[in-house]
Amino acid sequence: MTPRSTDAERVELANTAFYECLERGDFDELSALWLDDEITCVHPGWPVLTGRGEVLRSYALIMAHTEYIQFFLTDVKVSVMGDTAVATCTENILSGGPAEESGELGPLVGQLVVATNVFRRTPDGWRLWAHHGSPVLADADDEDTDDDPAE
Repeated sequence: MTPRSTDAERVELANTAFYECLERGDFDELSALWLDDEITCVHPGWPVLTGRGEVLRSYALIMAHTEYIQFFLTDVKVSVMGDTAVATCTENILSGGPAEESGELGPLVGQLVVATNVFRRTPDGWRLWAHHGSPVLADADDEDTDDDPAE
């Protein structure tokens, strides 16, 4: 990284590193990306997790039960205000687990999740403060153009 890189570029790199750690299943590196202070996380369909222990335990469980995962990030936007930054993106996720019978990798499943990642500046760089992922349940093209909401 060049000394001229902006805060937004540094946050985007930290955001990318977060997903790369998940893809590799590198729990130690993933843990180092989070603040030591009070942190929060919402995985799609999960309750709010609060505190370093709960949040990191959730990632350990995800890594232990996911044979393969790959993220293709789109729509990445970063906003920095002082020592806080927000990165939003669409997680285009491809994942798979072991097949029930053979133990080999089962079928791959695709999923879209929109995510908000909040970072704080520290002396060691930008660290995650909060992650919130929400599933995308409908395409933007699926808007109902019916004028009568009762139908």
